[in-house]
Amino acid sequence: MLDVLKGVRILAVEQYGAGPFGTQILSDLGADVIKIEDPRTGGDVSRTVGPYFGDHLPETAQSYFFQGLNRNKKSLAIDITHPEGRAIFERLVRRVDAVSNNLRGDVPEKLGITYAQLAPCNPSIVCAHLTGYGRTGPRAKWPGYDYLMQAETGYFHLTGEPDSAPSRMGHSVVDLMTGAMMSLGLVSAVLSARETGVGRDVDVSLFDLALSSLNYLAHWNLNAGANPTRLPRSAHQSLTPCQTYKTRDGWIYLMCNKEKFWGLLCERIGKPEWINDPRFVKFPDRLKHRELLTTMLDEALSARTTDEWMEIFAGSVPAAPIFDVADALKTSFVRDSDRIAPIPAPGGPDLQLMASPIRASGPATADTRSPALGEHNEEILAEIGIKAGDIARLKKEGVL
Repeated sequence: MLDVLKGVRILAVEQYGAGPFGTQILSDLGADVIKIEDPRTGGDVSRTVGPYFGDHLPETAQSYFFQGLNRNKKSLAIDITHPEGRAIFERLVRRVDAVSNNLRGDVPEKLGITYAQLAPCNPSIVCAHLTGYGRTGPRAKWPGYDYLMQAETGYFHLTGEPDSAPSRMGHSVVDLMTGAMMSLGLVSAVLSARETGVGRDVDVSLFDLALSSLNYLAHWNLNAGANPTRLPRSAHQSLTPCQTYKTRDGWIYLMCNKEKFWGLLCERIGKPEWINDPRFVKFPDRLKHRELLTTMLDEALSARTTDEWMEIFAGSVPAAPIFDVADALKTSFVRDSDRIAPIPAPGGPDLQLMASPIRASGPATADTRSPALGEHNEEILAEIGIKAGDIARLKKEGVL
């Protein structure tokens, strides 16, 4: 855990994936992130998401799904709809920089966690909202999930082979990208609030992120009338060679997205005569003859294994082996680095979690596992002057 955001404090009314991923980016950078969880419902629903659990972890934090989204955070189990719970929440708002949430679009106002509702407690508070379709408009009350966004914004027709059924990406990329975008918006607004003393609402939605991330594909449609769709072998829309090719024992992905790489590829595979072949000299030539070039490259690359070609191409021709998840995680490039973070879990083996991709110089401290439900109740409430006897009473009454 880095200290880049040391001193930034966030209350996170969050659950499942997108919001927690976004605030985990911030907690990995040193922000003090406090998960606000409803004790009546068992807290963040991802605490129960399987199918894989660690029996040596706290009972309410055994899900590996949950552990991968909430490290370096604290948990306060409190019913903020209860009058006493709300009063405690507002006392905390006075001491933090931001309140984040990833709730259905109409829920933040119902819970009283918008800027207009919290500004009387703290005029500089930043309220970051991650929703499915936004907090206004005809879909504000709609539940929203990653794969729905992929379906509606064209991703299903950009993924897979042309003759296969429409297909989503194999991972919840919209959730994770939206969480990252929320974290950027939140930190940006906090910088402004510290300068001006005035906070604001910051909104990002799964739908808007998915749509915006179409980027050049959408721009081709809007400005040139094109309707990009999936191509054989996961090929690029215009650049070639840029797709999968057959090797002796499997597949390899080549990405010669600069003209210089075409010449280097030809030299490395022992076909220098292809460099000046009029059918393949420039990108438009190779695009015109892509099917023929695919056949020729399949034949040439089938002379060696994928590993052999990777040794030949390393550092010169952009290439990658095509791995499954298990293979991707066991390469020496991953294992002999800090890309997997071991986190102590007393009573059993260390948790093995994907490390933050953000590197920064300066002090760092050990990462901590994701918290049990309400693990930090006493610590957080004592900080604002609530006595042990009152904590016990509030817990008995179901407020905590």
